[in-house]
Order: sequence, then C-alpha cells, then structure tokens
Amino acid sequence: MPLTQDVELIQSEIRMYLESLPNLKGELTILRSSFIPDDIFLHGFTTRTGGISYIPTLSSCNLFSSSKRRDPQVVVKENLRRLANAAGFNPEAFHRVKVDHANAVYIMGKTEPDSYDGIVTNQKGVTIAAPGADCIPVLFADPVKKACGAAHSGWKGTLLGVSMATVNSMVSEYGCNVKDILVVLGPSVGPCCYKLPHESAKEFHRIDPKCVRLFDSASPYIDIRRATRILLENGGILPENIQDDSVTDQDQNVTFCTACHPDKFYSHFRDGTNFGTQIGFISIKD
Repeated sequence: MPLTQDVELIQSEIRMYLESLPNLKGELTILRSSFIPDDIFLHGFTTRTGGISYIPTLSSCNLFSSSKRRDPQVVVKENLRRLANAAGFNPEAFHRVKVDHANAVYIMGKTEPDSYDGIVTNQKGVTIAAPGADCIPVLFADPVKKACGAAHSGWKGTLLGVSMATVNSMVSEYGCNVKDILVVLGPSVGPCCYKLPHESAKEFHRIDPKCVRLFDSASPYIDIRRATRILLENGGILPENIQDDSVTDQDQNVTFCTACHPDKFYSHFRDGTNFGTQIGFISIKD
C-alpha cells in the first residue's frame, strides 16, 4: 500500500476512534441569547462540558490548541465537530479570530490579516467566532442588513476599542445603521474577580471611575464589561441593544463570570497558563 494511503487510513481510524469517545464532564452545552433573532442568525456561547479534552485544566470541550497549550489538534478538531453537530453549522466553514489583543478587524472576503481580534461577514452559512477564557467573546448582529460580527475583547482590546472597530466595519462594509446592531457580551471574568496593576487600572478609570474598584490599591478590580458597554454606547450603540447579564438579567443566561464557575467555564485568571478556551460563534442562516 502506498505511504499516502497508509497515512490516510491511519488518520481515518484515529478520527473514528475520537468520534466514538464519550463526552467528558457532562453534555455539550450551548448558551444562547434571546437578543439575537434565531430566524435569521445561528449563534451561541460554549461552555467547558461535552468534549473529549482530557488534560485537567483543558477538560473537556477546549476549542484551542497551541505550542503553549498542548491539547492535541485532533482532539480540538473533534470538539469543534461535536459543537458544530450540536449547533447545526458546518465546521469546514468556520473562522475564528487570530488573537492579537488589539483592534484589527477581518472583513471576510477581503485579504485576511496575520492577526485580528474582530471579524465580520454578510455571507450566509459561514460561522465566525471569538474565543474567551476571561476575555469577552462579543457577538454582533444586524437583523436589518443581515450582517454579523464577533470580537475578542480582553483588557488591552477593550482599551483599544475592538468592539467599536467591529461595529464600524459592519457600518462601512455592509451599510449597517449603528442603531440596528445588537451586541451580546458572553461569559467573561467579572469585576468580582479580575485585577490589574494600578497603571493599567488608570486607563479604565479614565473611561469611567465605576470601571475600577479599590482604585488606590496596587491591583484594583476591573470591570472590562462596563468599559466595553460605555465605549459601545459612546459610539452610538443603543444601551437597550447591549446584553450584559451582570446588569440586565440577574438570572444570567450568557454573561457569567468565568472565574467564578469552574464547573462551567475555563479561566486563564483562575487556571494558569495551560488554560482551556470557550468561544462565542455566530452565522447568518441560509
């Protein structure tokens, strides 16, 4: 048998074996927002359950692999396949942002930057996604122009305005009206848990003093969600079009604190360097 056929056979057997493995830590769970109309968009936020990643801090539905976070790529690919199967999207038409903790935005169909934290599209059947493991996965939907976006907003990206950069790309590329765009902040570290050095905290204090707790301490608590909301509202997004459950819904169906819920979410802040990743994803239905 030629070598390439050998390799293909082995790869096929590995895939079949991985597909046969049981879910770890419970069923695959997708959190959905009532803000985003499900007759136009498919969307959701993942949790850490229902995959096959076996390393404790990555277990079980980790969706990112790198040289630093050594979850085998075939395992991550199988986790994505299970998610796609459960959510109803094509994993072969899936595009996740290439995180740079900055504010570049990739407009699908144009030249892809080397790295970017926002992504927008008006193509049907293409699923776009942003990761988060404390950083905010932010989803954007315009039901009028039928366009959508996803952004990864950590503390650096928040200060650099990645969310408004994503909104502005939707406006300039697809003719969206800023007042029609719906924004959902996904699971992310809350001000109950997240600390930054005082110098970085100053930048959040400038946006709004209420974004910082214990400002005079060496490591104040930071509210990156509040800062994101304020910057979006300053850019013209209607306050009632932003979902942040920590202020709008005390039952909390999507904006949980990742650090507070080790059973539900990954957290870099809590778990250290070998941390898992959940995502927020969205697509326009065919």
